[in-house]
Order: sequence, then C-alpha cells, then structure tokens
Amino acid sequence: MKTSHAVTILGRELSVRSSAPEAKVKAVEAFVNGKLHDIGGVLRNGDAQLILTLALLNTAEELLELRSQREQDAGIDSRISTIIAALETV
Repeated sequence: MKTSHAVTILGRELSVRSSAPEAKVKAVEAFVNGKLHDIGGVLRNGDAQLILTLALLNTAEELLELRSQREQDAGIDSRISTIIAALETV
C-alpha cells in the first residue's frame, strides 16, 4: 500500500507516494539532496534546472555502471559454477 510522504528537495516541499518505509524515503531524500548540494556547490550560478539535470545525468551514469558491473559479475558467477561442476566430476 502506498503512503504519502513529505520530502524537501532544493528547499521545495513535495508530497510523494511510495510503498517504501519512511526510513527508505528519507534515505532517498538525503541522497538526492546530497547530490544536488555537491553539484550546486561547484556551479557558480544557482540555476536549479541545470543542477537537477547534472544530478540526474550523474545518477544515471552511476546506475548504468552498476548494471554493467552486475552483468559482469553474473558472467563470472556462471564461469565459476561451470568450473566447480567440472571439478566435482573429476
């Protein structure tokens, strides 16, 4: 069941609905605000749209890297399983 949660992003309070527990919603809020703060601290102008866009691009890059790493790990796991199975038949 989805519940409404109040979060504040870039000083703007938003109401979001999520089935995640409150603690997870707050963790996501803190993560997003941390990213925005890091990027906003580097930029000289405080253009919120640019800060949000750069944060989104950075987060998307991290997500794609993690997905790629997970696929590589799955391939390694498969090879290890094959080697173990071969060793067990010896």
